[in-house]
Amino acid sequence: GTKKKARCPGLGLFYTILSAFLFSVASLLLKKIEDVHSVEVSAFRCVFQMAFVLPGLIYYKTGFLGPKGKRIFLFFRGFLGSTAMVLLYYAYQVMPLADATVITFTSPVFTSLLAWIFLKEKYSLWDLLFTLFAVTGVILIARPPFLFGSHGTGIEGSYSDHLKGTIAAIASTISAASTIVILRKVGKSVHYFLSIWYYAVIGLIGCVIALFVLNEWRLPHCGRDRIFLLLIGLLGLGGQIFLTKALQIEKAGPVSIMRTMDVVFAFILQVLFLNHLPTWWTVGGALCVVASSCGTAIRKWRHSVKKAKQREI
Repeated sequence: GTKKKARCPGLGLFYTILSAFLFSVASLLLKKIEDVHSVEVSAFRCVFQMAFVLPGLIYYKTGFLGPKGKRIFLFFRGFLGSTAMVLLYYAYQVMPLADATVITFTSPVFTSLLAWIFLKEKYSLWDLLFTLFAVTGVILIARPPFLFGSHGTGIEGSYSDHLKGTIAAIASTISAASTIVILRKVGKSVHYFLSIWYYAVIGLIGCVIALFVLNEWRLPHCGRDRIFLLLIGLLGLGGQIFLTKALQIEKAGPVSIMRTMDVVFAFILQVLFLNHLPTWWTVGGALCVVASSCGTAIRKWRHSVKKAKQREI
């Protein structure tokens, strides 16, 4: 018989680390852009996604609208996913890179909570504990004046911008968690490329409308900013590809844990290229959020392994 080709051990985790690095560099370049609104950056990102997905839709003959019963779910997946992207890019621009990145890692906690509400999935005391850890981490990063005094240390720019960035990052995380719940609801009945297609098309339409309403549509004046926009699109696309490949050959639990390398890379890049040292409050908040995210991932991983063993019996 034919022998199966041996898979390189740890290749999925390597892909995850590479994905985290590419996403972190894209976030750093976003911080370096000076004259481009976050909504416009999001529009460029959507164009890259569409250019990548269109050949796949044609090759797999999935169509552009999807099954009739699933179109409403695909619409909300696209709307919430693109909203999460715009809000996250805004958070990156107005608050420290590491702070915004850490807040995004509360996503697994919100996903568990929303899955309990809408999909009737189990929500245990452990999940509640991880939620409290995540909320504590966000509070340490936001540092509200009524708890930490009126003079917050380590804040980039004014506290008003820091607070807006924090709210945007939390809203982005909840939107991203909602898209995961929707994708769980849809299941495998819709092709992955079609899901990204809705995300890119609805995102592009929404971004163009928002840019005209805000009167912020303009090409960047500096050649460097144009190069950064191109690189953000390419790096974001590369990060998405490697993350998808990682999930194809590795279990979701280890990938979720390894994705916390995003936080490590964010801290390193912030210190090296932005000359912004994180405070102990940020480090403490990061530890709380990472512990919460890892705990949630490990619990779900163990639960899936247990269910797999029960099926074998």
